[in-house]
Amino acid sequence: MDTDPSSAPPTAAYRALLDDTSPVVRAALVAEFARHSAAVVPFLQEIARGKERSLAWHAAWFLQQLNSGDPVAEFRKFIRSQNHELEAGALLLSRIHSPRLDVDACRAVLDEIASRCRELMLDPSSARDKCRVLNRVLFHEYGFRGNVEHYTDPLNSFLDEVLSRRKGLPITLSILYVLVAQRIGLILEPVGLPGHFVAGCFSEDDPFFIDAFDQGALRTPAELLAVLRDHHLAPTISDLAPTSVREVLCRCCRNLSHHYAIAQEELQAQLYTSLVGEFESTRERHAS
Repeated sequence: MDTDPSSAPPTAAYRALLDDTSPVVRAALVAEFARHSAAVVPFLQEIARGKERSLAWHAAWFLQQLNSGDPVAEFRKFIRSQNHELEAGALLLSRIHSPRLDVDACRAVLDEIASRCRELMLDPSSARDKCRVLNRVLFHEYGFRGNVEHYTDPLNSFLDEVLSRRKGLPITLSILYVLVAQRIGLILEPVGLPGHFVAGCFSEDDPFFIDAFDQGALRTPAELLAVLRDHHLAPTISDLAPTSVREVLCRCCRNLSHHYAIAQEELQAQLYTSLVGEFESTRERHAS
């Protein structure tokens, strides 16, 4: 690699190395990017905004490393950027709780789960078939489940804690489900319902939904609406539409604010309330 700070950085070579997960390579790239930050940051930002999801995540990770001093400030910058990618956002949120979080280790667990799913998958497989394999791996082999005993534990809202403890809220289990599904070529969407959260599959003629809090139960739109009504909610068909990444992460912050308030940790509750406000004010600025 060129180590002369005054020379133009070899961006083509950098691009080829972005998804190399070797700790040695990544450490060398972080150091190299820091030396060339003025030229490299716009290069990484362009890739982070691009359509190649894997490269976009890696570019966002390197940008995060270049600005890793204050996890709250990083997350606020992420909110304001409007470049809301689910995996990067969920892990940035986790870094607020765990500033020394090993992001690569979290991604490695997701990759491992996806690899196990691919081992069990037969071709051709329908979306429902792939979900059944996902259910077997996530909920039976790995033992992920809803934390019904301690639902308001704030740790349920952090993806790294969900991966470690293998339990979480409907929203974080749905995020986990969507991220693993992406890795096996199944595109699912987060769906924020009144009082609940699921993943939705809209790629087939008949949409269906996956309730990760209920061991991946597959439900038709009518079945899902009926379940919600049984819980004394009043959903409408519009509630079954995909939820934006912005609103998914904002809802995570709302949960954290509420759950820290229940735990009487007022400073933490106020922090996440302020992040909800950041999401809302950013949306208003861009809408006007």
